Amino acid sequence: MVLERGVVSVDALADALCVSTQTIRRDIDKLCEGDTLRRKHGRVELDEEYLNTPFDQRAGTNLAGKRDIGEVAASLVPDGSTIFISIGSTPLSVARALRRRKGLTVITNNMSAAMALSDEVTNRIILPGGEVRLPDRDILGDEVLGFFGKYRAEFGIFSVAGVANDGSLLEFHSAEVRIRKRIRENAQISMLVLDQTKFGRRAPAVGENIQDVDHIILDQMPNKFFFPVLENLGDKLILAERDTDVV
Repeated sequence: MVLERGVVSVDALADALCVSTQTIRRDIDKLCEGDTLRRKHGRVELDEEYLNTPFDQRAGTNLAGKRDIGEVAASLVPDGSTIFISIGSTPLSVARALRRRKGLTVITNNMSAAMALSDEVTNRIILPGGEVRLPDRDILGDEVLGFFGKYRAEFGIFSVAGVANDGSLLEFHSAEVRIRKRIRENAQISMLVLDQTKFGRRAPAVGENIQDVDHIILDQMPNKFFFPVLENLGDKLILAERDTDVV
């Protein structure tokens, strides 16, 4: 529940699990012995290391790298395509680069991406119902999982919170893992867009492996420590940074 919501009160947990608050507090004390959760003022929440940074802050970092990633990803998508776009600042950069395309069918829970593509009147934009998560301007939840399950697309464009040492794809919420998996399953071509800072970044919810994705578009190569994870990707790996030699 904490992975889903980021923070949950002791009272809410007691009600949901039909036990006393004393039982919940004892369990929380045990869980907080690790490095993922912490207890604070009658609630349990993710440790700061596992919390995501605000969306506007993420959107404003590494602008050149994300712009290059967006341009490369957009070059693979022709006019008239049906595409999934997931949440995040890098998929938003792809959406901005796609503004030159016409006749797209865009299926997304990323409100900022939807707005970026809304000026082209030949596009069709499909959004899920539900509550908008602020300030990220996206929609999460079980309804969104069902939403993406209703469609098929030529391209599924998504990012991740982090990439583990073994290539596992990490998120801050388990709902994001399930939604990304559904996007990948229902797209003919899956496209992971991320900058090199995501390698080694920690997040608690574990999903599939980077090897499972059709295209991985990076701004530049990460630390050499991750080369063993990337060396078997072959032509799946695309570097967006100009004049960069692939090792």
